[in-house]
Amino acid sequence: MTAVLIALSIGLVAGVLSGLFGIGGGVVMVPALVILLSFGQKTAVGTSLGALILPVAALSVLQYYRAGHVDVRVSLLLAGGIFVGSVLGARVALGTSDQLLRRLFAVLLVAMAVRLVVAN
Repeated sequence: MTAVLIALSIGLVAGVLSGLFGIGGGVVMVPALVILLSFGQKTAVGTSLGALILPVAALSVLQYYRAGHVDVRVSLLLAGGIFVGSVLGARVALGTSDQLLRRLFAVLLVAMAVRLVVAN
């Protein structure tokens, strides 16, 4: 899978999970950028913030950008996926019980933590 498709997919998943659980940047995009695109941690954080720049992090991303830790192209691709995915996630969440959403979120967090521990 090309880096463009990976970045769009990360953004889409982050958008869906944002709609489902209210999460996306730190819990989904940062680990995914580290694992799937081999970004350094700082660049993953800066790029994730770049994807969220308008609604969340304009001042933070500026600091990361100045330090050379933002991939602007990937940030824009992530933002495209978030735009579509968040609507899909919200629609699914509204039709899902609170208990199931909590359980799914817990499984996601554990899976991400385990993957980060065993990643190179």
